[in-house]
Amino acid sequence: MTNTSRKPWLQDFILLAAIWGSSFLFMRMGALEFGAIPTAGVRVAVASLFLLPIVLWRGLGPQLRQHWKLTFLVGLTNSAIPFACFSYALLSITTGLSSILNATVPLFGAVIAWLWLKDRPNGSRILGLAIGFMGVALLASEKASFKPDASGMSTGWAVLACLLACLCYGISASFTKRYLSGLPPLVTATGSQLGATLGLLLPSLWLWPSQAPSAPAWLALIAVGVLCTGLAYILFFRLIEQAGPARALAVTFVIPVFGVMYGVVLLGESVTPWMVLCGLVIVCGTALSAGLVTLPKRKS
Repeated sequence: MTNTSRKPWLQDFILLAAIWGSSFLFMRMGALEFGAIPTAGVRVAVASLFLLPIVLWRGLGPQLRQHWKLTFLVGLTNSAIPFACFSYALLSITTGLSSILNATVPLFGAVIAWLWLKDRPNGSRILGLAIGFMGVALLASEKASFKPDASGMSTGWAVLACLLACLCYGISASFTKRYLSGLPPLVTATGSQLGATLGLLLPSLWLWPSQAPSAPAWLALIAVGVLCTGLAYILFFRLIEQAGPARALAVTFVIPVFGVMYGVVLLGESVTPWMVLCGLVIVCGTALSAGLVTLPKRKS
């Protein structure tokens, strides 16, 4: 019996990490021509157009109408703000660095769950939080500078934008657990994308580029909307069913591998040993804080 047949979820796991790792590449390609806010707006609009027919086809329309207020609200913190933040950040930092910072999502999720849901972490998880945030501080100390470059951008604000996006993801996770528990994940996903689309509609139109974006930029945003948002949600929910939430969450740790690889191969980005070291520290801390790895207990 092969390893794959024993673990039927493994292919979905690797595919999902590869897809989400490519989202930083596509967002950068779009943001360079569309700008940050329109990039996020087009992404969620495309995802909505992809997901809504699936929800209606599966007969989940009544549940979407019943819970539209809460799902629309979570879309602001789970999609609209984070996608805009990452699109802004990718104008001045590499896709590899952005994907490494994205690995801090479970760190923020653990802190928010602790403060809001009173889900107090044990000693190993608290140590993981400390290690993870230390890795972020070390990475930011080298990469973050608030001095504007020739284009008026600064890496410091870009790093903070990525961390704000991760904080929003953490808030959304606790909000979803508290108010949307039991709702079909596809309904939550679709409602959140529709809410994000409405939230970004006017800002996107206001900041729409005066020069028409090129076909490659449009294709990049269609890809990030359909592939990295719509299809990725379906894979993620199937992964939860097949492998459980803990293994599904672990995909966050593999995303930087693909994100860095795409940036190096397709965009010619450089990866420093310091980035790799800090990325490993962040991933190790995050694994501890999420409870996916525990320290061995001392024998009395």
